[in-house]
Amino acid sequence: MEFFDKLGKKASEAYKVTADKTGKIAKDTKIKLKISDLKSKINNLYNEIGKNVYEKHTSNEEVAGVEKEIEEKCLKIDEISSKIESLLKESLKLRDKKQCPSCYTEMEKNVKFCPNCGEKQEMPEEPIVVEDEESKEKDVIEAEIIEENNQENIQEKDEKTEPEVEVVEKEEESKEDEVN
Repeated sequence: MEFFDKLGKKASEAYKVTADKTGKIAKDTKIKLKISDLKSKINNLYNEIGKNVYEKHTSNEEVAGVEKEIEEKCLKIDEISSKIESLLKESLKLRDKKQCPSCYTEMEKNVKFCPNCGEKQEMPEEPIVVEDEESKEKDVIEAEIIEENNQENIQEKDEKTEPEVEVVEKEEESKEDEVN
């Protein structure tokens, strides 16, 4: 019985790890799709800016008249770029990676030097682990379940030994009856 309990626990742990990794991969894929969409929006804005400038150039109008339109589109590009940057950071965090500040090469968090440009990397500080209330509650619940299982096992063992005691008592009673 203990073997199956251990096997069940191991299978449960493997499931949790797999589910966690699958969830991270799915989130990372969604982030990459968002980044791709945002990059295509930036390219469209670049095309619109270039088209406006060229149209003004070919119509012999002053290019200065389009400055306001160009400025608005540049602000949109800046806004989208900051969204992309935050999504990239989130993606790196999901994959436990970091980016070189010099050449923007993606690498493992524990790398001391960039494999691409050789730039010395800052080592991340070890995070301080603080248990939240939810994890404490889970621990308490798990402890209660284990205690209940232990109590059930003890009761099962007691129930198995009780019939033997009753049989012995009945045998003694029947011997006493025979003697009387």
